[in-house]
Amino acid sequence: MSTDDERPPYRQPALSVAERVSDLLERMTVEEKAGQVVGTWCGFLGGETDLADVKRLIADHHVGVAAPFGWGGARYEQLGEVVEAANELQRHATEETRLGIPLLLNVDAVHGNAYVAGSTVFPNALGAAATWDPDAVEAAADVTATEVRSVGAHQNYSPTCDVARDPRWGRTFETFGESPRLVAELAAAKVRGYQGDGLGDDDAVVATAKHFPAYGEPTRGEDASTVDVSEYTLRNVFLPPFEAAVDAGVESVMPSYSSINGAPAHGSRSYLTDLLRGELGFDGHVVSDWNGVRHLPDDHGTAADRRDAVRQAREAGVDVASVGHTGHVEHLADLVRDGEFDERRLDESVRRVLRLKFELGLFEDPFVDEAAARETVGSDDHRDAARDAARDSMTLLKNDGLLPLDGDEDVFVGGPNADDRVHQLGGWSVANDENVPGETVLEAVRERTSGDVTYEQGTTLDEELDVEAAVEKAAAADVAVLALGEGWYLHEFGPQAQAGTETGEWPTRSELGLSDAQREFARRVHETGTPVVGVLITGRPLAVDWLDANVPAILLAYFPGTEGGGAVAETLFGDNDPSGRLPISVPEDAADLPQRFNYLAHPRPIGDDEHPDSYDPLYEFGHGLSYTTFEYDDLRVDAADRDGGVDLSVTVRNAGDRSGTETVQAFARQETSSRVQPDRKLVGFERVDLDPGEASDVSLSVPADHFGFYRPHGGHVVESGTYHVFVESLSTSFDLD
Repeated sequence: MSTDDERPPYRQPALSVAERVSDLLERMTVEEKAGQVVGTWCGFLGGETDLADVKRLIADHHVGVAAPFGWGGARYEQLGEVVEAANELQRHATEETRLGIPLLLNVDAVHGNAYVAGSTVFPNALGAAATWDPDAVEAAADVTATEVRSVGAHQNYSPTCDVARDPRWGRTFETFGESPRLVAELAAAKVRGYQGDGLGDDDAVVATAKHFPAYGEPTRGEDASTVDVSEYTLRNVFLPPFEAAVDAGVESVMPSYSSINGAPAHGSRSYLTDLLRGELGFDGHVVSDWNGVRHLPDDHGTAADRRDAVRQAREAGVDVASVGHTGHVEHLADLVRDGEFDERRLDESVRRVLRLKFELGLFEDPFVDEAAARETVGSDDHRDAARDAARDSMTLLKNDGLLPLDGDEDVFVGGPNADDRVHQLGGWSVANDENVPGETVLEAVRERTSGDVTYEQGTTLDEELDVEAAVEKAAAADVAVLALGEGWYLHEFGPQAQAGTETGEWPTRSELGLSDAQREFARRVHETGTPVVGVLITGRPLAVDWLDANVPAILLAYFPGTEGGGAVAETLFGDNDPSGRLPISVPEDAADLPQRFNYLAHPRPIGDDEHPDSYDPLYEFGHGLSYTTFEYDDLRVDAADRDGGVDLSVTVRNAGDRSGTETVQAFARQETSSRVQPDRKLVGFERVDLDPGEASDVSLSVPADHFGFYRPHGGHVVESGTYHVFVESLSTSFDLD
């Protein structure tokens, strides 16, 4: 065996990472450097590739990054196949190439390691946000990182830091909602969960904050379309979550597909270097979205051709092209040789990638063990965590005394999402029902009632089935549970045919309601006189005004993950008190958009009857019912100064006869400001568990910065003056000097 003295310095673990990176970089050719910062995939999205293709790209073009997981990556779903693929690629990279540099393998595990059969899948981000619980979000990310790392991946393209400003957008389910503060707190929690105490941990992965700098308000709600927002909105709404992620130590950032104010993010030095690195202080690596570089000439029209696009993206600050294949490597190497791109700039990007590989320990051991992975993926502890997260996300929108059920009723269950595991998971998941553990809503209801349970689907997502049979069974039941909503993937670029949501009459961005078939199905069941519970399994806030007006109970389950069916049933039968609170407003109709709680104050015409309030949603941001009642009293400001922040306190009492969890939400408004401010903005929140009759003094320590805003040509400021604070129906004020 070689000793440290006989091995090249980059092979010596005793040396510092910086020393090892420098030694390896000096040994690399321009082509090898270019390959290290270009990635490839193994799968069917955008063209067929297999392991042989990837190994050829490693050998011929030195690619250093690969995505052999998921439908956008591999076709491997069984755990053994996933582990085998990861190890085979690493073996080729480390044993069959000149320098033996291991691969950095990435995955879109945005709510669990959802491309591997039997894995633990948590609620998608919008459902996670409904918990209003950063600790739970961090714990879920920690579980995800452990499962992801166990099968061979090292980088997770998550968290999504986008603030959802148009719920028509198909990727709303990937976000933490419409509040910059809530998104920021939960995005930072995910970063901490993924990266743990450092990349040297065996179960840590590289977190990737996306999609910088703004993505969540695309024109018409069309994915990747232009984002045209003021600098004021960019700074005050879209940047805070990315700032929080950077402060939490995020190692990677992914740009937006969109152009923002006319500048494509992938080609903007202003965004990726001046803003991200210069102002926010980010020092990790920037990785392109799927074909983000290629979009510069093909779609945005800001680059003359693919070669020009590579130059533009690299000069802007892109370090890694997540998908580039041979063309990107060749163009990048040629640009360096021709003197059109400084090799020192290329070296900076390569250093960033190599540093990660060394810190992850890949040069010592890039392989994973299948037996260990089987003990990790989908373990009982992990599934328990997913069940807890799903329980806490359940958001009761309406309840006219029907819920909770007693447990001895005869129950009719119907609807397109009643017995479907795939739609229950939501996007960025396997599309194979056989690979998904956990219960469906139907299966879980059957387990939790002593009465008879009958089932008839009645409708697909958008086509009626045997409605008459469903109506007959519903009429004979004591209660009808209708699991309605949308399909598992709404992203325009995604495999909609597999999701049962092909582009057509529904779903569309022009409306947010249920399909005609589902509305008619719900109406027919309602007409039987059997009380109806509407359970919404969806990734967007659906405008369900008919349900609200006609059925006694509505439960929003979001895309709740593998344990979601059980969590729904536990909530319906009262084993779980619904504690979810809306992270996004639910409009009455898409025509009412935008409907967001933090709209800017503005003049209103005289005549309230003719001109309704600017914010008049079907269900407002922060709404959510419990099976108990909470009373608030004695809102006070205990301290307020710029250095120590603002300390708020309020007394909350459980006035009901059962235990419950309340989320205390504090909003603020500046009385007089140099710029127009939101009508109210969220500044702090806290979950509190209370037994019947129990009261608690809940304290919120709010940094003074949360009351400030970005002022053009003045930076972030907290102005002197009076501030009003609102918690439930209570309000108080304080002054900052």
